[in-house]
Order: sequence, then structure tokens, then C-alpha cells
Amino acid sequence: MGKQTEHGLCKATTMKNSDTHHTQFDHNQPRNDSSSTTIDSRFNQTLKNVQGLLKGRSIPGKVLLTRRVDPADELNILSPDYRRTQSAHETGTSDGINTILDEDVQNTSKQGNTANVGKLKSSTSDIEIASKEVQRSTIGARATDSARVMKLTKELSGTTVILEKLRELAWSGVPPDMRPRTWRLLLGYAPPNSDRREGVLRRKRLEYLDCVSQFYDLPDSERSDDEINMLRQIAVDCPRTVPDVTFFQQEQVQKSLERILYTWAIRHPASGYVQGINDLVTPFLVVFLSEYLEGSTETWSVSTLSSQKISEIESDCYWCLSKLLEGMQDHYTFAQPGIQRLVFKLKELVRRIDEPVSRHIEEQGLEFIQFAFRWFNCLLIREIPFRLVTRLWDTYLAEGDALPDFLVYIYASFLLTWSDELQKLDFQEMVMFLQHLPTQNWSHQELEMVLSRAYMWHSMFNNSPSHLAG
Repeated sequence: MGKQTEHGLCKATTMKNSDTHHTQFDHNQPRNDSSSTTIDSRFNQTLKNVQGLLKGRSIPGKVLLTRRVDPADELNILSPDYRRTQSAHETGTSDGINTILDEDVQNTSKQGNTANVGKLKSSTSDIEIASKEVQRSTIGARATDSARVMKLTKELSGTTVILEKLRELAWSGVPPDMRPRTWRLLLGYAPPNSDRREGVLRRKRLEYLDCVSQFYDLPDSERSDDEINMLRQIAVDCPRTVPDVTFFQQEQVQKSLERILYTWAIRHPASGYVQGINDLVTPFLVVFLSEYLEGSTETWSVSTLSSQKISEIESDCYWCLSKLLEGMQDHYTFAQPGIQRLVFKLKELVRRIDEPVSRHIEEQGLEFIQFAFRWFNCLLIREIPFRLVTRLWDTYLAEGDALPDFLVYIYASFLLTWSDELQKLDFQEMVMFLQHLPTQNWSHQELEMVLSRAYMWHSMFNNSPSHLAG
């Protein structure tokens, strides 16, 4: 995707109303074949159907979950390696893989479509070959993790980091002490060459300070009306950000969020500030603060840090947020067409994988946009315990430019975790269930299963041009 133009010289910006999302259609997308024409037609029709749902409505509210405050067991975050570009993988439990494969075949066979069943059997046959490779003995799993940590250490300490190798190693989870360095590299904020790294970071941090001075540290009398309204909206949203983690309720933390978000919005006038972007800063803030603060986030206090350290952390968050959103530019522009396209793909993928639950959702009149929009807008931060977010983001960032498409598979896997439960609920019950998903007691094990299923379904369907065909 093209990069979003940064505007660093002109303060004037047209603020987009972040509370209203109107449906936008692109009738000029290239048509590669008749299949893509059919998909585009169905996509446009789907968006027309939900136009009324989006018009004049704000993003669905934050889900308030009662999450455990026990610090995550970081020793368990290192899941087996999944390499996106190769066929050799490791996984945790072979029984879980067999169960998933069996369920895929059963769900698809229920459709009664002989052609689809034949396709799935062919795909399943290929996956069974791959699954034999991933079904390795779990004996010595900790030793395997240790070996992978050693590989990460070696890669990070090299004169020049090979990013493809780093992505392969990071996909399955990064140890907390290596996460800040790894994320900076994966996002392209820090250069792979270690000789240039310190100088580049110093220059970018000074540039951020200049931006804050130029755009944020101003009296309202020198701002436009749109800028004043945008700053007020950010100030309202910051206290609402991850409300069940007390660390984010500290005044200094909220002030840092405000500076980062406002500066980013001014320099990215194509989107301005959109509600939900405030959530996307939080994983970066926690990870880069972890270089200076120890223990659980519940015990952290930024008041112990110098102003210089805080500005460096803010700068890293700002630039990493910018890098992340470069690959998702149209997720936050007017009408957020990128998110709407992904929601449509999610609906089609769920229909292909689990036709019974897809049919039930449709029969009850529930539109995917009503629950999945927030998933794509906030990248699941509001749906899972915050202690699991950084592990999930290891995989996000390891995906690189392929992340938007892979999100569809992650969220299909996430949704179908509750396939059986959803089929027993009516419309109102499903709405309430999907707004308050029972993830508060999730551990890394449940998250790893979601990612494992996503990886396998990606392997099965992504290279099949007709996998989203009607």
C-alpha cells in the first residue's frame, strides 16, 4: 500500500469526524477475472446493505472486561515456530491440530456442496502432509524454545540483522527483554545495520520533539477550530483507553498518549485522529517503557523516569505507530474502506470454513460489520486480556506488509472459537455475547490456538483464487 503523506509544515488540517463512518464504494478497482468481478459485486452489495448501520453512528463502545491482573507467565509465551514462507513448522499439541482438521472437514461437508467438499478434501490432503511435519514430539519443547531464544539473541546482536530471519523467529513470540529492539527492527524504525542504529534513533527522536514543539505546545489561540476539536476529542478518549489497566489511568501516561496522538494526527491529515487509534499506541507504550521499568504494569509509575526518557519513549511510540499505519492507510481514512473490505472477506472466509455458523448468523440478521468492525479498528485490543496483547502483536509485526490480509484469518479463528455457542443464540443474545466475549480468563494457550488455526487456514485458502468465490 502507498504510504500516507505526512504533513509536517502546515498546521491546518481538515478534521474527520471520528464518530461518524459512512460507507464508501470503489467501483474502479481492477478486475482480474470473472471471479473477482463476482466478489466485487457482492462486496459492493454487502456494503450497501450495511450503509444504514454505519451512517451517523460512532464506533461501538469499549468492552469493559474484568481481567486478571496476575502477571503473565512470560516463560510460556514462546510458541513453536510458524514460518510464513516455508512448509516446515512446529506446533504445541498434535491433538489440537487433528481436532481442527477434523472440524474443518465436518463443517464443510455439512454444506452439501460436492464441489466444495472435493476442494476441501484436496486442501486437507495437502495440510495433512504439512501437519505431519508440524506434529513433532513436545518432549524437549523448553529446549526448543531455548534454542530459538539463542537464535534471536544471535540475530539481534549481529552487525546487520536479516529481517526475514527475524520475522520467522518473532512470529511465534518474543521474550520481553528482546521485544523493544525486535519491534523497532520489524517496523523499519531502527535500521538493520547496527552501526547506523544509534544515530538514526537519535535523529528521529529529535525530530519528534520538534514536531511536539511545533504542533502540540501551542495555545489554542494559534490552532484552527478543527485542531481544537480534534485535541478535545483525544483528551476525552485518553482516559477511556484500556480502562481496566490502572497504569493507563496515570495522568502522565494519558498526557503522553495525548501528545503522541495529536502530533500523529496533525502530520497525517488524510485521516486525522480516528477513535481506535488511541488503543494502537498502548502496546508500544508498554513495550518501550519495559526497558526502564520492572515488574507488573500494575506497579509501574512513570513519575520515576526523567523527562528525557519519557520523550524518547514517546518518540519510539510515535514512529512505530506511524510505521504500523503506513500499511493500513485506508483503514482510517474517510469511511474506513480498508476495514470494510476486510470485514467482507472475513464474512466470506467464515462461510467457507464453517457454513452452519455462517448461515445461523445470516438467518438471525446479524451483520459482520456490527461486531467485526471494532476488531479490525482496534486490532483485538479491546477483546482479549491486555496481558496477551503484546504476544499477539509479535505475530502482527512479524507479518509485515501481509498483516492486513492475515488479520482476516486470525479473526475468523477468533470468532469460530465459539462456533457451537453462537449457533444456540438468537440475534440479541449474539450481539451481547460478541460485545462481551468470555476471554477474561484466557492464557497464552488459547491465544496460540487461535494463531495456529489462522496459520493453517491461511495455508489452505490463501493461494486458492476461488476460496472467496460464491
